[in-house]
Amino acid sequence: MTAAAESAKRSSEEDVTRIGEAGSAGGGANVADPFSDPSENGRFGDFGGRFVPETLMPACVELEAAFRDAWADPGFRAELDGLLRDYAGRPSPVTDCARLSERLGVRVLLKREDLNHTGSHKINNVLGQALLARRMGKSRVIAETGAGQHGVATATAAALLGQECVVYMGDVDMERQALNVFRMRLLGAEVRPASTGSRTLKDAVNEAMRDWVSSVETTHYCLGSVMGPHPYPWMVRELHRVIGDEAREQCRTLLGADPDVVVACVGGGSNAAGIFSGFGRSPGTELWGAEPAGGAAVNRGVPGIVHGMKSYLMQDEWGQVLEADSISAGLDYPGIGPEHAHLAETGRARYEAVSDDEVLDAFATLARTEGIIPALESAHALAMVIRHRQALAGRTVLVNLSGRGDKDVAQVSDIFGPDAGAARGLR
Repeated sequence: MTAAAESAKRSSEEDVTRIGEAGSAGGGANVADPFSDPSENGRFGDFGGRFVPETLMPACVELEAAFRDAWADPGFRAELDGLLRDYAGRPSPVTDCARLSERLGVRVLLKREDLNHTGSHKINNVLGQALLARRMGKSRVIAETGAGQHGVATATAAALLGQECVVYMGDVDMERQALNVFRMRLLGAEVRPASTGSRTLKDAVNEAMRDWVSSVETTHYCLGSVMGPHPYPWMVRELHRVIGDEAREQCRTLLGADPDVVVACVGGGSNAAGIFSGFGRSPGTELWGAEPAGGAAVNRGVPGIVHGMKSYLMQDEWGQVLEADSISAGLDYPGIGPEHAHLAETGRARYEAVSDDEVLDAFATLARTEGIIPALESAHALAMVIRHRQALAGRTVLVNLSGRGDKDVAQVSDIFGPDAGAARGLR
């Protein structure tokens, strides 16, 4: 076993002993630079860690050691950078929204992750994990998905690299995101329904973890957000750091400075972690996360353990996980990534819940002012800007447009109806 693996194993064993302890901590990220590496045992302040069955502990240890080795390898980084450039289409541009800005009295810039191959930010993380799976000698990848974008990205990378792919998706989400289900199957993936609980994203994660336990020798779990047991929250953030690094340089070229506020939607929180990481050392830049009203883990939750991590979690007085609810399948999750919990606790980032009605208004407003149809997930971030437009007057706001809205048009059409669309949007 490598030194990195031995260290990870020791920290994992320490976390196992803490499962029954309320409020245990293990160091954490530097508050002055909140996007540094987590502590040795995978903690961001009080949050994170590795709370998994004994059967999965070696897999987590192996994954951490493999990622550290790959991330330090210039050859691996060069291959990933080449795929991000020539296959995914990076760098994604920043769009200066003149008409929307005039409408709101706020200068709004969009980081256009919707223009990536497969239509969202998800491809950044998935290409890195698919290459890592190949490096580890694992020919099968599995994934969970809510809105289907992570599932589509995983199926895409698996097709590119010749890997077997299975995607777990809740029954409810399969119905409202039927187009993405077809896309995954067209790409050669098997889509398996999660038919228990709320039959949404939380339950898809449960099913994927059950699969991983039984097939860990040949299977890599390509987890789609900054959640789960260490090293996933840190690894996924690092694979999405490209968003923030690009955006910082693009804003400095365009504005001559950093934006006043950076806003992103947050479910598990991968797109937010990616863009926030570029501005962690910019004290003048505020970081805002927009949660769905029916799944606001920061605003409605308390610390708890779910899916291998300690973080804010919606739960009842007996500690049972509450069901999240959102118009957006990709944000329909009762927890939040542990680094976001740490950012909220330290005050470095601000998190608010926005309603479905605000999201629908933002969805229509961007379409009508800029000719850009956002994913419902991304519309949460814009809704937060619209809510605070008076307080933001005269300031510059960068919104991470994490995905495009093609997948959501049928769902929104059913909500608006043939005539109601004309009445929606900011008035």
